[in-house]
Amino acid sequence: MTARGIDQILPHPGDPRLREPFVQSAREYVALAEQENGPIPRPVDFAYPWGAALEELDEREPDVRIINLETAVTQASDWADKSIHYRMHPGNVPVISAAGVDCCVLANNHVLDFGRPGLLETLDVLQDTGLPTVGAGRNAAEAAAPAILDLPEDRRLVVLAFGSTTSGIPNDWAAAEGRPGVSLLEESDVEAIAARIGAVRRPGDVVVVSIHWGGNWGYAIPEWQRRLAHRLVEKAGVDIVHGHSSHHFKAIERHGDGLILYGCGDFLNDYEGISGYEELRPDLVLMFFVTLDAVARPRLTVVPLRIARLQLERPTPEETAWVRRRLERECGRFGGRVREDEAGALELEWD
Repeated sequence: MTARGIDQILPHPGDPRLREPFVQSAREYVALAEQENGPIPRPVDFAYPWGAALEELDEREPDVRIINLETAVTQASDWADKSIHYRMHPGNVPVISAAGVDCCVLANNHVLDFGRPGLLETLDVLQDTGLPTVGAGRNAAEAAAPAILDLPEDRRLVVLAFGSTTSGIPNDWAAAEGRPGVSLLEESDVEAIAARIGAVRRPGDVVVVSIHWGGNWGYAIPEWQRRLAHRLVEKAGVDIVHGHSSHHFKAIERHGDGLILYGCGDFLNDYEGISGYEELRPDLVLMFFVTLDAVARPRLTVVPLRIARLQLERPTPEETAWVRRRLERECGRFGGRVREDEAGALELEWD
């Protein structure tokens, strides 16, 4: 979520005006973060928000890097009829490239915050930068089209993305013939998704289905989400279900040969200093490193980080221990176990 406060500290801050119930300027989010954790230099360079995450990426060298980009990238002024709007100035799009991102999922409840003109500009800006997008498009066919990314050993990563109205996406944001929008998901869509995957899948391909679903807070996993995720693994052969919408991480499950991330949480946001959710620790975030090969089940390593001064930094040992206990509690419901390595990364295993 690189809009609002983060957008304001980058080299090309956009119009800070907001139409929120209690905050009228994005600069107020910067001030809240500074009150919480200290001064933030301005402008920062494009790598600044990623902070310690860049060290992990350099060390681990993942083959592909996928994010849910939960903001419009636009200067459009067509405010959607909703209370919270996210908009990043197009000049700040190098903040995405600074982390070597390979694919931006756009099927979420903020990509049309500035109407269809804002979505069209977002698509143009990202694609002109060479960033593949998935889950939103200029029409239904483009919104539904997978992103296909090369992997080593002549393999590919096939990414499909969908948004659920349960995350706050209005029905009229759906893409249609001749109408820009997002690819909406219904629980009954599994067979159609399986057919779509079957039409493009080659031997050795890895398939990710990215879904923006459910509410922002709380650890409950609705039964319909679990049922849908299981069917995607069983019926559509999905390797990873990449779930998001919650502002904090949630349970992770391995089902058969598939890995299900029910809520990855925010990785970058401007929520510092906002009270009311301290027990959920949304400032403690995770990097998800999934390892897949042709013969073994997916393996998962998560690396905890902390947001402070609108930048990712290393957590304290006590904070890492908190993350471990919370993961043990939530993943334990699905047979998960957590092991910490010497560097503070957490390895997840399942019965």
